[in-house]
Amino acid sequence: MRLTTPDENDLLTALHDGVFDEPLWSTFLNRLRGRVRADSAVILFRSCEGQAADITQLRSGRPAPDDVDRRYVEDLYRLDPVPYHQLKANRVYALNEFLNPDNPDHTRFKSEFIDPSGMRYGRILRVEEPGGAEAWCVISRQDQDFQASDTALLAALAPHLRISLRNFMAIEREKVRADISSDMVERLNFGWVTLDARGHVIDLDGHAQRLFRRSETLRRTRQGRLILALPPADRALSELLRHARAGGSIRPQLIHVCDEPWLDLLALPVTVDTTPQRGRPLLTLYIQGDQQRSNERCEQLMAFFDLSLNEAHLALALSRGRTIAEAASELGLTLESARTYTKRIYAKTSTNGQSALIRLILASVIALA
Repeated sequence: MRLTTPDENDLLTALHDGVFDEPLWSTFLNRLRGRVRADSAVILFRSCEGQAADITQLRSGRPAPDDVDRRYVEDLYRLDPVPYHQLKANRVYALNEFLNPDNPDHTRFKSEFIDPSGMRYGRILRVEEPGGAEAWCVISRQDQDFQASDTALLAALAPHLRISLRNFMAIEREKVRADISSDMVERLNFGWVTLDARGHVIDLDGHAQRLFRRSETLRRTRQGRLILALPPADRALSELLRHARAGGSIRPQLIHVCDEPWLDLLALPVTVDTTPQRGRPLLTLYIQGDQQRSNERCEQLMAFFDLSLNEAHLALALSRGRTIAEAASELGLTLESARTYTKRIYAKTSTNGQSALIRLILASVIALA
């Protein structure tokens, strides 16, 4: 059966838009139920084979009584004669094809689930998508069986339901990927801000917004100008902006904002607009900082590499660009003790120098912890 023009307008548009419905496919199910005059229309889906409780059920029309649904999940699903995963994809089955009146389990399932649910007559369609997800579309009535045209309509919808399912799963997988990527960026504490020629914030991402809320060293004036709380960092940024306003070329510049917690800026020119004016982005500032304070990072290094407390503090200082002499002075160690600790640090972390230690602590998965 070919879909009629009204079917295409009403059913297919709702089916393909169903991945954006709340609940999913609700408009399609309502229209399908009305089109075939069913008591209920249901889509069930799950991403992999599992127990009955893992199924997501979307329904239009009369639901089964709560106690019947509960009994199905708890026990009756074991008696369900429909081999859901073995159904041939894109073929429509009648419910009574699976009910053998001489089988006592089937008789019990019919009397304890099908009849109380109002599903005396039903049609079942299974579709699957390449990623392994599958869905079932079920229409049911209590008083009158479906016609051949209803079965044919459901069969004609099968390829479109498969496409819609595939689109939904693709969106869900991308959401998972995006959430993981967002979590990774947040753990690394990266963000970006764009500034105009006067240092006013033009735009920023969500991670930068959180950094502004958490950090005492980044703030904006009421007019929106970026202020770095520590004078040396603010002077460096102001000088860079003055140089740019005077027409000078902008080269990438690293600005260290603060030590506790660690926070750096990388200033780069915005190349989209070639004429820097107020209101147009001139600089992009990539912001990277440590979400944890030094003591917390030291505790991690002690746990990961079995470092002593002094070794952990020294390793963190070295990873932040301090020389051994500078780190020793900051930590109150003699130069000889710092050198001894450094050798132990390299041995315990399997690194062969300060640059390798920096990569391990700041640029490896350790930074995500």
